[in-house]
Amino acid sequence: MSQENCTTVKQPDTIKVATFNLCNYLEPPYAFYDFENIYSAEQWQKKQNWIINYLSEHQPDVIGFQEVFSPESLQQLVKSQGFPYFAVIDEAKLVDDYIYQSPVVAIASRYPIKATSPVQANAELATAMGLYDNFQFSRQPLRATIDVPHFGLCDCYVVHFKSKRPTDPTVNETKTADKDNTDTDESVIKAFTAEISGGWASSIQRGSEAALLLTAIIERRAQSGNPILLMGDFNDNLHDGVLQHLLIQTVRNRSQGGINQLLAPYRLKDSWALYQAATQNQDNDGIPPKQRAYSHYFGSKGSVLDYILLSCEFDTEYQESLAEVSCYHTYDRHLINPIYEQDSQSTDHAVVMISLTLRS
Repeated sequence: MSQENCTTVKQPDTIKVATFNLCNYLEPPYAFYDFENIYSAEQWQKKQNWIINYLSEHQPDVIGFQEVFSPESLQQLVKSQGFPYFAVIDEAKLVDDYIYQSPVVAIASRYPIKATSPVQANAELATAMGLYDNFQFSRQPLRATIDVPHFGLCDCYVVHFKSKRPTDPTVNETKTADKDNTDTDESVIKAFTAEISGGWASSIQRGSEAALLLTAIIERRAQSGNPILLMGDFNDNLHDGVLQHLLIQTVRNRSQGGINQLLAPYRLKDSWALYQAATQNQDNDGIPPKQRAYSHYFGSKGSVLDYILLSCEFDTEYQESLAEVSCYHTYDRHLINPIYEQDSQSTDHAVVMISLTLRS
């Protein structure tokens, strides 16, 4: 269960799953967000090569992608690397002749994708939560049912939750004023309050997306009984704040002993925690477990934004589990020790990959 085995040795009883934020994957001559954001032919080729090199070296079997503007190009790329199955259920928005916004998520697999579907928010629950009944995800989550060796049909979800960027349009107005060097008490206060309210609006959106996604996952699980893999860029810390309900384990005012077994199929757990639990009983020569590597940096501040959550079939504490998380790998060399010639067109996120090994 070493990092080396996770990345270089392919075992017949092991499946590798990765989540990969591509960072503005848009084929030229189109631009992302602004007319100046167009890759040159050389830059685009470097970006393509960087992705190919990762796939070739680390050999994941199922990959959830975020920030996809050009799904057709991505499908061709992954097909050339041994991923015959690919799915996308939304499309980026063309807002000008060649400027795109709102990238989408996608999934690639070495194994057959039997069905795909967008995840829809439950309007009744959204209203009960104080949201509009026409609540929409900022980016449409994708569900793909994949026929995975050893595990059978698995429901794989790919998400990209709302970022922390303020949603209040007045934030952009105040930035425009700043460019004119017209700062006044009034303009600074307006910018400050817009930052506060806009940031909280983003938190409400992100937390609501997580809650409504989880309820949809639970409803689907009750119907299908399929194991669950949820992967993506969560844009926040999973373990506190507005996303922590993704890991809810209890029901208030209920006897946990009585319902624990009933709840087990509907709980999700962080694959990092499952990896630590699976390796606790191994002989580590007294070496304490490594700290989890950051998957994103804002300046010098690191954070974990990219996660893979799993259902009980991959939890060694569950009596009927099928597999264990035998390895957890964060590919972050391009973030902490970049080489310009190799990494200048890579991505601003680490790639997180886990290995799921069939239990004997």
